Amino acid sequence: MTETASFTVRRAGNAPVPSLPPFGQFIGGAFIASSSASTVDVENPATGEVLTQVPAGTVEDVDAAVAAAVTAKAGWAAKTPKDRAAVLLRIADIIEGNRDLLETLEAANTGKPAAVAEDDISSAIDTFRFSAGAARAFTTPGAGDYAENHTSVILREPVGVVGVITPWNYPLLMAAWKIAPILAAGNAMVLKPSEQTPLATLKLAELIASEVPSGVLNIVTGPGPVVGNRISEHPDVDLVAITGSVGSGQKVAASAASTVKRVHLELGGKAPVVVFDDADLEAAAKGVRAGGFWNGGQECGAATRVLVHESVAKKFIEVLVREVQEITIGAPGAEGDAEIGSMISSAHYDRVLAALEDIRKDGLTIAVGGNAIDGPGYFIEPTVVTNVPAGATIASTEIFGPVVSVETFSTDEEAVTRANETVYGLAASVWTTDSARSFSIPRQLDFGTVWVNSHLVIANEMPWGGFKGSGYGRDLSIYALEDFSRTKHVMYNHG
Repeated sequence: MTETASFTVRRAGNAPVPSLPPFGQFIGGAFIASSSASTVDVENPATGEVLTQVPAGTVEDVDAAVAAAVTAKAGWAAKTPKDRAAVLLRIADIIEGNRDLLETLEAANTGKPAAVAEDDISSAIDTFRFSAGAARAFTTPGAGDYAENHTSVILREPVGVVGVITPWNYPLLMAAWKIAPILAAGNAMVLKPSEQTPLATLKLAELIASEVPSGVLNIVTGPGPVVGNRISEHPDVDLVAITGSVGSGQKVAASAASTVKRVHLELGGKAPVVVFDDADLEAAAKGVRAGGFWNGGQECGAATRVLVHESVAKKFIEVLVREVQEITIGAPGAEGDAEIGSMISSAHYDRVLAALEDIRKDGLTIAVGGNAIDGPGYFIEPTVVTNVPAGATIASTEIFGPVVSVETFSTDEEAVTRANETVYGLAASVWTTDSARSFSIPRQLDFGTVWVNSHLVIANEMPWGGFKGSGYGRDLSIYALEDFSRTKHVMYNHG
């Protein structure tokens, strides 16, 4: 059974023209020609039109970028935390000064509505400012005599050259999540943005080229199997960090194993939203509307899987469906406030539609949405799926689109067990007005972040990362700088 809602896309009459970055690979502080003439088309997914092309990078391009980073790493590592922080603060100011330019470019390359693009740029600015402060605030055990007649000192050092692979869903923000702490900790780096969404990251490189010493930040565009794999296996890369799918993370970790380098993995998620019988159902439904459909559901922490107590399930579904029916959809530059935009690409659009077709074949109820939206671009209706039994495919598969499922539970123990029955362990939320339950349930959930009576609220001071199939390592907070550092124990014999 499908309940139809009149979802339409607000189209842009005269969308702002994005300011494109220079063509080339950003290596050694400048844009240079790739070693290959091959290119990759970069689309505007809200229209299906090609925006520009970027180089399809090669192994040789990666090698040149790593060589530049190796040359630059000692000079950057030797700078004081205060000096590195000053550079990061200038980067934050440059982003802020070019906010409109970057928001327009990010929206054009991803199909994001204005509210999401604005939030991405604001968060990127704060990421650099936080990391600037954190660079000057590392703490270690105090020097002292822990063995008789020997004084121990802990040194914190950069790891060296860090390879980074960023995803397509938050191109500039995920680049900021990596660039800021990696540079704050004193490393040089080589970054591969998604070949689908490289434009804002390349534009950032253009804007900050005069602020960052040559070779400290290098960007190579191109396909993952070529560029990403070479970064992962390169013997002069000391650590490789990826935000991406579980499959991509597994490939990076396997490739990195050949040189026994450290790996930082921020991978997929299937966040359960546990709604207890005493919850504020209106607030929970609004939380799922915001947290489940933000960025079109193309979000690893999205509130995509609701577990609601059976006694309040009917009421909750009614409220949730009403909320979702009110979601506005729009292309970048359209009049009015849109909550969600397009899927990122034709291929991903097809994957989400295929998942919806599987849901129909499984006999589940599509309470609202569930269809493609006619017209240009890759738009899909916001969708709520109900009548979901325990163990259903939708409860464990990351669709990564505007699709939220609802299933029921009977007891607290069942809620915890069902919530934890997933290969992912990134994020979850608990909705309750019972203070004892609000403390006990999060401790039993096997996820790196657990919100209570909210979802998808992120602070740069707090770590972000998961357990199990969602990977290991932490973005944001002081823990990110620790992940991109190494400790050295120096012991002095004074006996």
